Amino acid sequence: MTRVIFMGTPDYAGSILEALIHAEDIEVVSVYTQPDKPVGRKGVLTPPIVKVIAEKANIPVIQPTRLRDETVVNELLATACEMIIVAAYGQILPKAILEYVPCVNLHASILPQYRGASPIQQSLLNNDSISGVSAMWMDEGLDTGAIIKIETLPIGKDEMVESLYARLTDVAVHLTLDVIRNWDQKSALKQNDAEATHCKKILKSDGLIDFSDAREIYNRYRAYTPWPGIFTESGLKIKSMQLEEEESFGDAGIITQIDKESILIQCNKGSLRIKSVQAPSKQETSVVDYLNGKRIGCGHPLV
Repeated sequence: MTRVIFMGTPDYAGSILEALIHAEDIEVVSVYTQPDKPVGRKGVLTPPIVKVIAEKANIPVIQPTRLRDETVVNELLATACEMIIVAAYGQILPKAILEYVPCVNLHASILPQYRGASPIQQSLLNNDSISGVSAMWMDEGLDTGAIIKIETLPIGKDEMVESLYARLTDVAVHLTLDVIRNWDQKSALKQNDAEATHCKKILKSDGLIDFSDAREIYNRYRAYTPWPGIFTESGLKIKSMQLEEEESFGDAGIITQIDKESILIQCNKGSLRIKSVQAPSKQETSVVDYLNGKRIGCGHPLV
């Protein structure tokens, strides 16, 4: 029986935790996750999914604001285990914890590509054809540890972030169990730092588009739907779109075609077919109904 401490916060981590809980040869002795946060307009204090899963299984849950605090570190070091599993936890592990037992991180990219906070979105922004999950032994750097094993999968040409996220989660679940059962630190391969790329935390402002390049906007739509979404300067959210073509040149944001269910928008390069939109403080609606309400037609900008 392998005793593990688990650290993680979002759905991706929750799926891994559930697999560990149900594994007969693994015992999750404690779970570390981020503090509860206010959600929605009413600011309802809501626990991370990892906390919900752990409490249902009667596993102790610790939610430190700062994992580096001495009392938090000492409490963890007093918990007997053979391994720490980390998946999208959201805090840096201090050296004392890293030296306590082997720590394994499951990162949703093909490392050293896309170290950092948003690897799944970044793979879509870059229109990659392949993604994957890397299991690594953690060190003091950000996603810089020696690689244990990498599992890859193809990305569909129109695949959205939610679909890719779900498929990578399945990969991470199986990879975690494999690493715990079959791998040791001696077999790991050091990352080539010269090949490393990084990705940042996504901000709401990243969703602002200007209709300059159709491919770039479509990739942002794939990566940022549902959050933060993509939207124009006026705050109009584009809720459903397709990449029409990538070769034409013209004036950005001009409506060039309107049919029963969609409109065609010219970009500086390429064009996009838009099906539904959402105006600020309004419900999502078909783009044709939106244009009729605004009395906007072909030759005008989408505002």
